[in-house]
Amino acid sequence: MMEDPVAALPEAEYRRVWDRFYAEFNFQPSTSSLKWPAIKEPVASVTWSLATLPDEPDYERLDRLVEVVEQGLASCVGPQGTLFALDWQHTSYRFAPQVVGGPGKPAWPLSPYPDGDYFIFLSEDFGFGSFGHPWEESICLFGEELLDAASAEVDKVLGPPIRMSGKAVGPV
Repeated sequence: MMEDPVAALPEAEYRRVWDRFYAEFNFQPSTSSLKWPAIKEPVASVTWSLATLPDEPDYERLDRLVEVVEQGLASCVGPQGTLFALDWQHTSYRFAPQVVGGPGKPAWPLSPYPDGDYFIFLSEDFGFGSFGHPWEESICLFGEELLDAASAEVDKVLGPPIRMSGKAVGPV
């Protein structure tokens, strides 16, 4: 278990994790829709549009989305595991999801909702996680275990996905 439940990545580790992410996911950040989805979405992945979230004064659906994704990530990492929380071109973190969030606990270091920048959650082995794209207004969950844990509830919040395994899904 980590000494601190949330720790900023030291510079060398920050570079190593980001370099690996760029390489393994073919990450190509861009505001241009011609270059989206910005990553090569894994075979076991589902992507939803965030544009379906209404501008609600109480953010009920947004809060539910964040809750579902956080619970899914925490359930996949296990009681002693850690995740990376990556914020493109900003401080990134390693944290223990079982001991953050909730009353009297530190907050999650980022939100699964990409509020103005790419927000990425990754398992230590990069086998599962989420990729929030702020300009496409999308969220991609990947890894069978995470999809099993969260995709049905994300469907309830956001509606049908726009891509599965990196391929566009036709109208329902």
